[in-house]
Amino acid sequence: MEKKPFLTEAMAQEIIQDVPTPFHVYDEKGIRENARRINKAFSWNKGFKEYFAVKALPNPVILQILQEEGCGVDCSSLTELMLSEVCGFTGSDIMFSSNQTPVEDMKKAYELGAYINLDDATYVDFLASMGPVPETVCLRYNPGGSFSLGNTIMDMPRDAKYGMTEDQMAGAITRLMKLGTKHFGVHAFLASNTTTNEYYPALAGQLFRLAVRLRNATGAHISFIDRSGGIGVDYRPEQPRCDIGVIGEGVRMKYEEILTPNDMGDVAIFTELGRFMLAPYGHLISTVIHEKHIYREYVGLDACAANLMRPAMYGAYHHITVMGKENEPCDHKYDVTGSLCENNDKFAIDRMLPEIERGDYLVIHDAGAHGFSMGYNYNGKLKSAELLLKEDGSVQMIRRAETPKDYFATFDCFEIGKKLGE
Repeated sequence: MEKKPFLTEAMAQEIIQDVPTPFHVYDEKGIRENARRINKAFSWNKGFKEYFAVKALPNPVILQILQEEGCGVDCSSLTELMLSEVCGFTGSDIMFSSNQTPVEDMKKAYELGAYINLDDATYVDFLASMGPVPETVCLRYNPGGSFSLGNTIMDMPRDAKYGMTEDQMAGAITRLMKLGTKHFGVHAFLASNTTTNEYYPALAGQLFRLAVRLRNATGAHISFIDRSGGIGVDYRPEQPRCDIGVIGEGVRMKYEEILTPNDMGDVAIFTELGRFMLAPYGHLISTVIHEKHIYREYVGLDACAANLMRPAMYGAYHHITVMGKENEPCDHKYDVTGSLCENNDKFAIDRMLPEIERGDYLVIHDAGAHGFSMGYNYNGKLKSAELLLKEDGSVQMIRRAETPKDYFATFDCFEIGKKLGE
């Protein structure tokens, strides 16, 4: 499928008059429509709720948009909890999933009345130390082995640091019931960025059967099952695109096959679709500032891995559009690079693109999730601005770019810090 930017060249040129590149820009209309598609796909389940993974894009404007669309939030740290609280999320609108959890983080989740998802059986005592155990507690499952569809291994849960065994879950549930917990949730994340409609129904089947076994073994009331994330996006134009309607129907069939006959037709379904929710609706916009001709042809951008880490960290593919040259032939081979002192700071390697010149604007697609949020300050690079293309066509700044003063702010306890902050 052809990838077309939601931002036109004329719009980009107008924005750049006030906000220099690089910057991230998000499409409000696309985000809202996608949230509605997800809610529609699971509307057959009375208790369904999407808990957006804050780690994917921790911006209050985005969180408030998703809140308006009926979403909750999935948090993993103190600061994500604080951000969500300020945006108006509280209680059962928050899912707190963490590992190696600091005391302060757990206390905040407890105080907010969030659904707390325990990563390990030893966390029962940890949770109980906060005060009376919550009425509802969630537990994270790790089945071990590998997760496969047909003959294809999707991921290796046995290598993951998350979750507990089934026996550990049963033991934790029994202890929590003695401490006063009345309702339980089951959570698992077994594969990442799957681009098949079969993944989520297969995961649902595993978790539904697990829930039945846990209910039978402990007598506990399983009130919800959180299938987490894992539904992927088509980063490459030739990749298949997941159909959330087909996925929702596949989960419904598993629900009626497994849960309903076992008198568990009241179980709510939760999802945490950070990537699927937002990735396609974000662009990183950058300007070509240099070119280099040695053993390869290089084009150098004013963006770098500090703005989008995935290609450098994972070798991940992100599609690139040269604005104004969308209809020109892709007959030139380039490495598209940033300026970090690391050779992996490349957005693309041996990528066929139209002929590129200094001053061209490049759109790096599918940067709406795990883009800005994974940014860092190596080489003293500063994080870029975030913008929102609103439904009415206007553009709103939703985070300003960092300044050197921001970068040096944590030195303000020293005399030299005061000088750097001037």
